[in-house]
Amino acid sequence: MQLSDRDLAFLADHHMAAMVTVAPDGIPKTARVGVVLVDGRLWSSGTQDRVRTARLRQDPRCTVFVFSDSYRWLTLETTVTILEGPDVPEQSERLFREMQGRPTGALSWFGGELDGAAFRQRMVDEGRLVYEFTVHRSYGTG
Repeated sequence: MQLSDRDLAFLADHHMAAMVTVAPDGIPKTARVGVVLVDGRLWSSGTQDRVRTARLRQDPRCTVFVFSDSYRWLTLETTVTILEGPDVPEQSERLFREMQGRPTGALSWFGGELDGAAFRQRMVDEGRLVYEFTVHRSYGTG
């Protein structure tokens, strides 16, 4: 599905989201995440050892609820592809540069600032990966 111009505009300005995955017993599980459009693809960051990563490996269905500081929101029914491997440090840097609005220079990371090389190494050290969302349906007030 192609996102509408309205959806794309909302996602460009809003990065706070809840990611809802499905546990093996069928109960939805929610985690607060950041999301951002990178080259027209919706991405979020995760790690190899996160419980939601294990759930997505079993069932890639996911609902993403993107919200604003007001009452505007956008729900996206998606399927997740987990991006892993040697490209992830650079992909993570692109993701966080876009999210932080910092095309160059240091990136903020847990109260500190890291240059590009240090940031990419941190992504490796943390076992980072990227969740890429394929949107099947969208709705909301965004």
